[in-house]
Amino acid sequence: MAAAAARGLLLPAARRRLWGLAERLLVGGAVGRSLYFGGNRLRSTQAATQVVLNVPETRVTRLDNGLRVASEDSGLSTCTVGLWIDAGSRYENEKNNGTAHFLEHMAFKGTKKRSQLDLELEIENMGAHLNAYTSREQTVYYAKAFSKDLPRAVEILADIIQNSTLGEAEIERERGVILREMQEVETNLQEVVFDYLHATAYQNTALGRTILGPTENIKSINRKDLVDYITAHYKGPRIVLAAAGGVSHDELLELAKFHFGDSLSTHKGEIPALPPCKFTGSEIRVRDDKMPLAHLAVAVEAVGWAHPDTICLMVANTLIGNWDRSFGGGMTLSSKLAQLTCHGNLCHSFQSFNTSYTDTGLWGIYMVCEPATIADMLHVVQKEWMRLCTSVTESEVARAKNLLKTNMLLQLDGSTPICEDIGRQMLCYNRRIPIPELEARIDAVNAETIQEVCTKYIYDKSPALAAVGPIEQLPEFNQIRRNMCWLRD
Repeated sequence: MAAAAARGLLLPAARRRLWGLAERLLVGGAVGRSLYFGGNRLRSTQAATQVVLNVPETRVTRLDNGLRVASEDSGLSTCTVGLWIDAGSRYENEKNNGTAHFLEHMAFKGTKKRSQLDLELEIENMGAHLNAYTSREQTVYYAKAFSKDLPRAVEILADIIQNSTLGEAEIERERGVILREMQEVETNLQEVVFDYLHATAYQNTALGRTILGPTENIKSINRKDLVDYITAHYKGPRIVLAAAGGVSHDELLELAKFHFGDSLSTHKGEIPALPPCKFTGSEIRVRDDKMPLAHLAVAVEAVGWAHPDTICLMVANTLIGNWDRSFGGGMTLSSKLAQLTCHGNLCHSFQSFNTSYTDTGLWGIYMVCEPATIADMLHVVQKEWMRLCTSVTESEVARAKNLLKTNMLLQLDGSTPICEDIGRQMLCYNRRIPIPELEARIDAVNAETIQEVCTKYIYDKSPALAAVGPIEQLPEFNQIRRNMCWLRD
């Protein structure tokens, strides 16, 4: 993110990906219906009511214009408040790809009430942090401040998304900033590989395009493009005002009515439909023998946030796990893949991922290998995937479920991650799923359901692959496709 900082207190936001740790651990599930696991119906909400936890209530209110206000009051002296907007790069086309990210950069460059300097000084004098980020399906603006400064924080957020001046001079300056950011992203090979993975898995669709957009678009985006994007997408029903920490829901609701009650309702017109994105089993290879290590990601099509199979795929993702040579262990780790990788010295690191979008997703693994071990590492990975489909044990599943629940709870440490959890879940499910319900859904998974769901989405399915570096030894795609069935040594 490109928000310039005055004395370091207006934090610049590095562009974040929903395939990262927070997204991999955010638990999805069916909304407003029962889950089906292998024919056994789990009424998770009923099970959840039997568990009593000392957790604050998440209160939700909808304004007349469709904007949702959601908060959790934990009585802290600080709070996080933000706007979660159901608008990201997926809602762009080839001509305006990069507009959502460009708009995020422009948010802190001055409004009709505040110049950029005034905004930075006000945030600094409050001792607050103001930040933003863009993903493929969401744009987020949020502030961290003292609880007593909640009204000012909400007023600032309302000001920057409704009254940004979008001056021509600032637009021209931000072009250079974004182009430099693009150069930095290109040096991060993990970012590069995942952009390639999306480009091949969702080729010729909106999810296949990058968040930053191509260079030619960044050089041509103008004020009209930004205004048109705001008019089309920044509508009440697509926005959630979320807060956590020391916040009063009644106070937040009054602030929302005052700052957003009338203005967002003036954005007329239909809400743009979600562009369909079809998965295609395919590959992108960028061979560069001058690079010391090969970076590759392979994935199959998974499911959206609200699909009943999401929980099983998350447990399966946890079963595969992650490993890095810096861990110092491997043979004693519970992950079978980590044991095999360490014993055979097959890679420098690997990381499983489960990226979910509204109606689709990517389930797979990212790895960094020596040139000579690529084929062996990929063979072991696919063999482990087949084991998930055929012979995973109850003890392994129990361990993975415990680890998933632990990571899920550890993630919610502080007002900012809780606020992010509220905003994201409100956009994905239109409610915040209670922790007991999440735990009940996870507990319902067993080895049989893991095998059933993994067979459905992994076994004999065509994968998407992206590889960069010295990849001469990488098997051809047809061989990789054949190995998505049971492997015989």
